[in-house]
Amino acid sequence: MYDAIILAGGENRKDLAGVSPQRYEALIEIDGRPMVTFVAQALADSHKIDRIFVCGPDALANCRFPANTTLLAGGRTIMETIMIGMNALGHQDKVIVATADIPLLTAAAVNDFLANCSMIDADLYYPIVNREMNERYYPGTRRTYVRLREGVFTGGNLFLVNPAIVPSCLAIGNRLIEHRKNPWKLCCILGWTFIWRFLTRTLSLKLVEKRVSDLLQIRGTVIQSGYPELGIDVDKPSDLKLVNDRFRDLLPTHK
Repeated sequence: MYDAIILAGGENRKDLAGVSPQRYEALIEIDGRPMVTFVAQALADSHKIDRIFVCGPDALANCRFPANTTLLAGGRTIMETIMIGMNALGHQDKVIVATADIPLLTAAAVNDFLANCSMIDADLYYPIVNREMNERYYPGTRRTYVRLREGVFTGGNLFLVNPAIVPSCLAIGNRLIEHRKNPWKLCCILGWTFIWRFLTRTLSLKLVEKRVSDLLQIRGTVIQSGYPELGIDVDKPSDLKLVNDRFRDLLPTHK
């Protein structure tokens, strides 16, 4: 069993502000419910989760969460919010960290991710989904993709983390998170070799794993997932439309 932390403190100040009056993105409604509640329910339904900690604004108290949910205040940054969640755990066992903006998340996707993680000893597990899989189940979705030697991938928004590594990763972690939607800036953080390999399309998954692990001084690993729902985050109006369409059964369910 794992504990889980949901990051729900992001303010609705960008593109989505034009289509939803909610102050916080986690509270934007999908099919009549705040989208953060879909994430919490998927985690609870996986039967692999002991406790769920949702970090964010006081307004979360108006949401209906699974019985094993605890609400916590959010921090000023994503990494600070993660630290708040980690401090509430009371242990150093690996914990799931999820963003509040992946309402298509399913219990099956969570279980598959954890099953793959269980076969590898690491400090940080990061899921990726290939473009073909994304476009097969969610045609027309617009994601940030990176071309690697093994294919074209987008990142997921569900992680498995060893709490012991978080304090030492705060500074670099904030920079990586800030530029997570910009492959070029990420490469600049990771060094000139990365920039060259990115431009020549010779980056490999193993090289990415090694460089990030060396930079953060941890053992990081990439998990290839067959569940696009891990990475369909709602951060622009077209994403919101896609997800609402999905809940109206206009798109096929991925099982």
